Formats: sequence, structure tokens, C-alpha cells
Amino acid sequence: MKRTQVFLYSSTYWQMLFLASMLLLMISCKPSIKQPTNPPPTPEGMVLIPNGDFQMGGKSAQAAPDELPRRDIHVDAFWMDATEVTNQQFAAFVEATGYVTVAERDIDWEEMAKNLPPGTPKPDAALLAAGSLVFRPTEEPVDLQNVAQWWQWTTGADWRSPEGPGSNIDDRMDYPVVHIAWEDATAYAQWAGKRLPTEAEWEWAAMGGLKDPKYPWGDTPIEEATNIANFWQGAFPYDNTEADGYFGAAPIKSFPPNGYGLYEMAGNVWEWTIDKYHYQAYKLEKENSDNPQGPQQSFDPQEPNMPKRSMRGGSFLCNDSYCSGYRVARRMKSSEDSGFNHTGFRCVKDIQ
Repeated sequence: MKRTQVFLYSSTYWQMLFLASMLLLMISCKPSIKQPTNPPPTPEGMVLIPNGDFQMGGKSAQAAPDELPRRDIHVDAFWMDATEVTNQQFAAFVEATGYVTVAERDIDWEEMAKNLPPGTPKPDAALLAAGSLVFRPTEEPVDLQNVAQWWQWTTGADWRSPEGPGSNIDDRMDYPVVHIAWEDATAYAQWAGKRLPTEAEWEWAAMGGLKDPKYPWGDTPIEEATNIANFWQGAFPYDNTEADGYFGAAPIKSFPPNGYGLYEMAGNVWEWTIDKYHYQAYKLEKENSDNPQGPQQSFDPQEPNMPKRSMRGGSFLCNDSYCSGYRVARRMKSSEDSGFNHTGFRCVKDIQ
């Protein structure tokens, strides 16, 4: 959840403003590819992503302005987790380190206020209690511009209790861990001797060796892909037909991998990258970049005072009527202290 804005739920106006900004959140050609010379053994649970050159950016009428212009990119080879980090893996990290996630901490008002309009009043203490945002379907069609109708701030929601108090992950240890903020994902990656991927690495890996595909599986229309990825079928946000077999997140390896052996690179849960988010990042970056690391500064004109990081891959909530996050080029953004029950991550590792 966007911790720095939780208090906004204290009024309808601020609730709508906060959630609208969050779900803007929610919401490639490959010439020659060469394997690195005599690479060391691939770490357990990871796959080798070869180096290569591609055109990065939006490639269809659905492309958002922040996905353009397209430009030529080179990416060196690296290793990537074959799956999203699971509850079992994250639990091992917490047990070894005693780490407490952002969603499990009460909100620090003084810290939060730094990213809010001057003079914003301090909310009631109850609104600053530890928690996160949880998706709740509506009962009928609603205005898709008002995200407050399906996102609910839930005290006590965190990675161990994805739907809030009373829920647990006892039978979901092989599901992707959720309610993960960027700093949580970064802490795990450092402990595991890995890091988060750049946007360029993520997009290149998602393409799976295909020539400029729209989706990780190719160009098969989304309507025909219910057996390929976990996303929202039906009318969002009130009628999910569950044609893919799932209402929410699915266990890892529930759907076929892409050409590189990566599972759930489309849908299921959003995945953090290491890049700072800038709405004009592609315009600021030079053509023919090698291993781009993203912009030096974050900037989202919708929330100019809020530093953000980029996210990729879409989630179980993505639907063409609202969010096409399953496209390989689709970019999303959120503040570093944000977490939802549709947000997780996977890691990469440099080849030494």
C-alpha cells in the first residue's frame, strides 16, 4: 500500500485522489542472440537470459505515452528467477533475518508528511496502524476512474494475511508473496545475493526469445490466452468468470513458461524493478543504450512530490477494459513504500 498516503482515506476526496494515482499503477526485435562464453553454473531456481539487442517500448495501439518512443537497447546476459518469489522463500528470509515488512509497521506520520501537500492534517491514529490495500470486487458496473470502489485499506493485511485478519498462507506457500513494498523486495534480494531487474532486463526476458512479441507468449490475442496466463476474464471489477481457473493469484508454475523458461511473466502479480519511474524516461534516455539503468530522478506529474519505482508484468486484476499490464512493454509505477495483494517480485543475478 502507498503508506505515505494512507491517511487520505479519512475523506472521500482524498481517498479518490490517492487511489486514482495508485491504480494508474493499475494500472523487442531480437537480431542475433549470443550466450556468454563458458558461463558458470546457473544458480538453483534461476534461468540464463542470453544477451541481445531489441527495440524497447510500446508496440501496439495500447501503448501508453510513457512506453514511447521505442529505441534500440542492448542487454548483457544475466540470470533471472524462473518464478516470482514465493511465500516459502520469503518466510525463510524473515526467519533468518527477523525482517519486518512495510505493511507490518505502523505508519510514521512525520516521514509520510514529507511527500504530502504542505499543511495536510494528521489523520486519526487508527488510520496510521499497520496494514495494506486489498482488492474487493464491486457488485455491479462502476466508474473505472474511481479506484476507491474496489481497493480497501485493511488494517492487519500483510504478506502473512493477504486478505487481512483471519486470512493466512498456510496452504499457499507456493504462491507468490504479496503486500511487498519496493524496500521489502530490495532487502530480500540483498539477503539472497541477488538484485531486482532493470526495466530493460525485465522486458527483454519477458519476450522469451521471440521477435518483437506483444505478450510473453507471442501475439495470440488475450481473449484466447486463458490457459496461458492469470488475468481478469469478464467485466472488471465485478464479474470475473475465472476462465483461467483463478480469482486471485495462482501458485507458481501454474501456466506454461516463456521461451527462456520464465513462469508467470504476464499476470498473476506485479513485479518490482530497480528503475526509478519517470514518465518521460524513454525520451530522456539516449538511443542505442547498453544495459540502461533507468532515469537518475523519479518524476510522475500526477504526484510530483512522490518518488516512485517502476513495476512490470501485470496481475490477476489486469483486463483490456482497464489495464493491459500483461503486455511486455507495459510500465506501471508506485512509491517505494507501496504494497498491495497483487504486488510481488522476482530477482536477477549478474554473471560474474
